[in-house]
Amino acid sequence: MFELTKWDSFYVIVGSAGGALIGLQFVVMTLIAARPPMRAAQVGAVYSTPTIVHFSVVLLVSALLRAPWDSLSLATALCGLIGAVAVVYILVTGRRMWVQTAYKPDFEDWLFHLVLPLAAYTTLVASPLAVHVEARPALFAVGAAVLVLLFTGIHNAWDAVSYFVLAVQPKETDQGSR
Repeated sequence: MFELTKWDSFYVIVGSAGGALIGLQFVVMTLIAARPPMRAAQVGAVYSTPTIVHFSVVLLVSALLRAPWDSLSLATALCGLIGAVAVVYILVTGRRMWVQTAYKPDFEDWLFHLVLPLAAYTTLVASPLAVHVEARPALFAVGAAVLVLLFTGIHNAWDAVSYFVLAVQPKETDQGSR
């Protein structure tokens, strides 16, 4: 499909970034696992696992849109299905944020862990409908959604690592006084 061929380089770059960031997130979580904080599983389900999901969706959508489709209908239908499943997942994650007691989320947490991903996934849900109205803007919307997920994931990964390293891990002076 001619419209998708214009997006080849975009999805190669974005998909590669998503795949690489999944690997880096695993490395970081392995390093943090050496000294896990209290209630790490509860916090991980809310703040770490969704980041891997965002990067995985970026990689999956990028791969789907690089496939040699004959039309946009099936590609955007799959994007819509992925978006619908992810909307449910984000709503579950939002509930987990609300009920967990290990960390009190602030505005930035709600924005980057709930609002922005929900907007991106909702855009994916709408893509099968929008592509039939006008393909070009619909493809830009899908591209924007993928970028929002990529940058949200980067923000959330950095935020989680900063939190675990700076706020949760004991300082050297604390260890020496034990």
